[in-house]
Amino acid sequence: MGFHERQGGCKRHIKKILNMITRLDNIKLHISESEDKLLKIAQKRLKKGVKYFKILKKSLDARNKDDIFWVYSIAFSDEEQEQKREAEKLSNPPQVAVIGSGPAGLFCALRLIEHGVRPVIIERGECVEERRKTINNFFQSKVLNANSNVQFGEGGAGTFSDGKLNTQTHDGLNKDVLEIFKKFGAPEEITYLNKPHIGSDKLFFVLKNIRKYIEEHGGQYLFHQIFTGFEQKNGRICTVFHKNSHTGEEFQMPVDCAVAALGHSARDTFKMLAECGVAMEARDFAIGVRIEHLSDKIGFAQYGKSFRMLPTADYKLVSHAHERTVFTFCMCPGGVVIPAASEEGGVVTNGMSLYARNGVNSNSALMVQMKSTDFGGGLFGGMEFQREIERRAFIAGGGNFKAPVQLYKDFSKGRVSSEFGEVKPTYAAGTSFTSLDGVLPKIATDALKAAIPDMDKRLKGFADPDALLTGVESRFSSPVRILRGADCESLNLKGFYPCGEGSGYSGGITSSAADGLKIAEIIFEKWKNH
Repeated sequence: MGFHERQGGCKRHIKKILNMITRLDNIKLHISESEDKLLKIAQKRLKKGVKYFKILKKSLDARNKDDIFWVYSIAFSDEEQEQKREAEKLSNPPQVAVIGSGPAGLFCALRLIEHGVRPVIIERGECVEERRKTINNFFQSKVLNANSNVQFGEGGAGTFSDGKLNTQTHDGLNKDVLEIFKKFGAPEEITYLNKPHIGSDKLFFVLKNIRKYIEEHGGQYLFHQIFTGFEQKNGRICTVFHKNSHTGEEFQMPVDCAVAALGHSARDTFKMLAECGVAMEARDFAIGVRIEHLSDKIGFAQYGKSFRMLPTADYKLVSHAHERTVFTFCMCPGGVVIPAASEEGGVVTNGMSLYARNGVNSNSALMVQMKSTDFGGGLFGGMEFQREIERRAFIAGGGNFKAPVQLYKDFSKGRVSSEFGEVKPTYAAGTSFTSLDGVLPKIATDALKAAIPDMDKRLKGFADPDALLTGVESRFSSPVRILRGADCESLNLKGFYPCGEGSGYSGGITSSAADGLKIAEIIFEKWKNH
């Protein structure tokens, strides 16, 4: 976030960084107070006039629902000084293919461009403009494009989610990720909010801006292109093969390096890589459902009577009431549950919310940790387990991508629901009442039945009888990992860099983007002396 200058009682954004900065922490404002008061507080504490200020951090303290306030960390200064980041350019840059245009791939490409590399991005799906049309058509007509959907296409799976940027990782590159998103049009507040998010509506324009920048600086996008194989020479990748998903026409591209930012759902690509002998391993993962509540009820539970004065409430819960850990994930305040299938004959759910987060319902993935003993051995045992759960959900929903649903009060008692209560479904492809006991494995449903009332102890109303469970949430993470060494190259294919969530090295937008930046820096360092 840039500093602001006070002029005539209003704030003017200044895109400059200051020196001679004074930092103040733990500044508290009641939720009814305006941020304009921050300047007066600073002047009083510093006992002098303050001209420029910048919010470094902003979080909500709602421990006492009768006295909720914002807590700020702020930097102040009377001087301004421009500061530019100039990245070192490679004199002899490599030819790099970036496979996948999710956050890992895009941020890798952006950082490579800073170092003078002109990457070629290979993406099986569509550009975000066409992808949005295709997805809306799927929601309405149930006609699935297996190569361009909620999982595949420009921006990756996070494009049609919520654009949540909070992460549990502490990578030093996370701050770079937020600043880059801001540079390309994300709300400035993401750089200082405790739980930043962009919103699917704003992320659409951010992605277009990123693409424009990459292309203007010599990078290239190849949409509708499926990564089908590679050629190696002396153990090093030298050629990437890809084909047009519409025409089947095949292409080959000479490369010095290839970054595999595949996402978590490229099942055919994972199998191809395994068949080609790339070192991989199976991973444990989680499966579950989406749980929906009325947004107002979650707001009241979190903030009491003041909830309408605050942003739409979120939550994060974990339960150890069962032998299997159950946790919430990808919570979408004021959002909707969306159809997220990428294969025919399977139902997959995800959550999406816009920047305003003003929908009637709030939803979250409610996940149960699975173990390899649940789905058998083999590299792709977990992947096939995911596919089987999705197939069961498709059948239970009655086909045509309808989702199986059950009210919590009925799920807890093992009976099929007959009518909706206060919470109406937001899943766009239609729903069918059924028993989720016939969709998820018993270990998962038992864990959910133990966890929901346990979570209710920490968030009153979580076990609302009318809360709606929609199945299934099966793409929490990739069920396989492409192994890489300390240098981040594939263990047995030089010049091949597994990257991001699909390769098992991150989980979510921010950590995937940070991993992309990391891979770009490693490539730069290796080629610096070429």
